[in-house]
Amino acid sequence: MTYALVGDVGGTNARLALCTVATGEITQAKTYSGLEFDSLEAVIRQYLKACDIEVQDACIAIACPVTEDWVAMTNHSWAFSIKEMKASLGLSHLEVINDFTAVSMAIPMLSPDDVLQFGGGDAQPGKPIAVYGAGTGLGVAHLVHVDRRWVSLPGEGGHVDFAPNSEEEDIILEVLRAEVGHVSAERVLSGPGLVNLYRAIVKADNRLPEKWEPKDITERALADSCIDCRRALSLFCVIMGRFGGNLALNLGTFGGVYIAGGIVPRFMEFFKASGFRAAFEDKGRFRDYVREIPVFMITHGQPGLLGAGAHLRQTLGMHL
Repeated sequence: MTYALVGDVGGTNARLALCTVATGEITQAKTYSGLEFDSLEAVIRQYLKACDIEVQDACIAIACPVTEDWVAMTNHSWAFSIKEMKASLGLSHLEVINDFTAVSMAIPMLSPDDVLQFGGGDAQPGKPIAVYGAGTGLGVAHLVHVDRRWVSLPGEGGHVDFAPNSEEEDIILEVLRAEVGHVSAERVLSGPGLVNLYRAIVKADNRLPEKWEPKDITERALADSCIDCRRALSLFCVIMGRFGGNLALNLGTFGGVYIAGGIVPRFMEFFKASGFRAAFEDKGRFRDYVREIPVFMITHGQPGLLGAGAHLRQTLGMHL
């Protein structure tokens, strides 16, 4: 049986695993703290030593833009040359891809048990797909099927303009624009974005906000112990819906819109009862168009690793 190395590397942790090349199955996943290693290569070497295995092929998904040979992480000090690391590790093939490229490539590999559906009809096979997720930042990618291959279209969609569509959202924009100038979607749809929503709600009422972290706001919202926190979390869900609906319109994503990980799973029941789906469909003359587009929450534990394996296997000539 032939294995390849796959990785999902974020600002805090590096997750590594083995991928069975023939089937795409992910095994022996381990998580390492990025703070304990000087380089990504050092983590990989320790993992392969622990597994007592040699591999020829690898695919690493990483939380930063990957546009050339030199890769410098946005939220970490690690930086490296893809060519040099490939040679140093003795690999025949090394792919380094954006983390949301990997998440998007995981979608064809998901089973019905790996997702929860939030409205809409059935996903249409072969139609475009969108995926986004609000965590440390706001990741976005699209996925299209061309000539029996899946093609991921990553970008920096989290940095498009925040587009308010209600009086309350107008107030949020006004407060945040005074603080940061350009207000991107990521400024309100992320962990720090939830804090921004809470702060803007309080400041708009001429009060002084508490210095809370995202988890503090979420906990108080779920406990219904702070009306400002509950408003912030409710607004977060609504804006998630608006943004997802925008993605659906961009490419006509009748293959589905997928939400990947991030902070939403921490308040799943709240999210289910929120205004998310209504906001997703709130597209005026195109309400009927988006009404049939399904939204799925990815519940698979390691979509980044699964997608890194899928990307690598397709690069090696296999069909997903």
